[in-house]
Formats: sequence, structure tokens, C-alpha cells
Amino acid sequence: MIKFTVLTLFPEMFAPVRESILKRAQDQDLIQVELINFRNYALTKHKNVDDVPYGGGAGMVLKPEPLFAAVRDLPSAHGKRRIILLSPQGQVFNQELAKSWSQADELVFLCGHYEGFDERIRPLADEEVSLGDFVLTGGELAAMVIIDAVARLVPGVLGETASFEEDSHSAGLLEYPQYTRPPEFEGMKVPEVLLSGHHARIESWRRKESLRRTFLKRPDLMEKFKFVPEDYQLLEELAQEHSEIRKWSVRWEQLKPKPKRRRK
Repeated sequence: MIKFTVLTLFPEMFAPVRESILKRAQDQDLIQVELINFRNYALTKHKNVDDVPYGGGAGMVLKPEPLFAAVRDLPSAHGKRRIILLSPQGQVFNQELAKSWSQADELVFLCGHYEGFDERIRPLADEEVSLGDFVLTGGELAAMVIIDAVARLVPGVLGETASFEEDSHSAGLLEYPQYTRPPEFEGMKVPEVLLSGHHARIESWRRKESLRRTFLKRPDLMEKFKFVPEDYQLLEELAQEHSEIRKWSVRWEQLKPKPKRRRK
């Protein structure tokens, strides 16, 4: 089981983690979600957690005392605990990070608000993470996204391992097109290969379509992608079908394994 502990000023925002797959995972004790309102640790009479920034400027800044007190009041960790500061200055969250964190025993999220954190809060965290190059009103939405992405990788949460292994980004590629009944809808037909029952052909078609989609929609992902030997024939076919993909042929030709020379 993995535990998600969220330090937030707005625990009522986390209703989505009590629904659907995440709710079932909690009911089955596969994951645990604990919400802590760190306003309860404020030292002032009116429970102030923010103040004006030194040096002037717009907005308010989170004070260090409440978050330090909340973190120090956490029960002793039994296993691997990671404390994560949700910040636009952090590394961008991705599937590889989700896989890594799914092996932890506890993830603690520090959710900011207002104009940011007092700089002295940063040493509390093991890592700083961002969802992307944009700014949210607080860390709560980011925490929910990360909880969902990590929780679905915990064994038993989705029921079948293949459910997440074939997802977009799990293998570094976007997911292939999916179809269900009826076989034809408003003139749009399901590809014949998917109706053939020929598993090898279906797997080859899916791999090719994943490569196609990734090249055309997210070519940036291909910069770090490692091809397998079976990909090269598919890549050559795609290069003939799309001029946008053809320009990548030099790269994969360089990576393509060279045939071994026979000794005389």
C-alpha cells in the first residue's frame, strides 16, 4: 500500500480522490489518502498562514512556521517517504517519475497558494515538481493529478497490469487508436486487421500506429525514444506515407543495428 499525505489549506477541494477508481483503491486498502490542513498549525490568534513579502511586491507569501510544524508533526515514516513541493520551479512531472514514486511507501505533498512560498520552506522537500510551464492558483490540482497518475501504477488498482502498460507515455509512445462495437458507424469502419483475429498482425499494426501518432503529434518524445529491431521496417513504411516522418529517417538509420560481417 502507498500513502498519499497532502498538506493543504483547502482539503475540501479533494473530493475527486474519493470517487471512481481511487475510491475503490482506498476501500481495498491499496492506497491511503490523508488530508492535513496546515492552517491548524498557524501560530497567530487568527491562524494566519501568509504575510506580505519583504521588499514589497504584489500578493502574499506563505509563512514557514505552519508548514514546518505540520511536517514535523507527521507520524514517523515506516519505509520510503518522499516530501514533494509543488512548484512551477520544479522538474516537470512525467510518467517515469510516476513509476518511480509508485515504489514509495508514502508521498507527502506540500501545496502552496497565494504568490508563493517563503524561500526557507524549500529545504523541507526532497523534490520540487511542476505539472508544466504554466501557473495554477495553488498546488491542490497538481497534487490530485499526481496522486491519480501514481496510484494507477500500484498493483491491483487497475485490476490488470496491461491496462497501464499500454497507456500513452508508458512505453515512451502515444497510445494506438482504440475501437469497439459497432464495426461501422456513420461510414467510419474499424480497421480490418483488428477484426482478423490475427494477434501478430494486430500487435504490429498497433506498434506502427503508436509510432505514427507519436511522430505526428508529439515528435519531441522521439528525441529520447529507443527503438527496438522490429520497429525499423515499420519506420520505413511510415517514412513512405508521411513526409513529416521521412526527415527522421537519417536518425534511425544511424541507430539501426548493422549486419555482422561473416568471417572468411
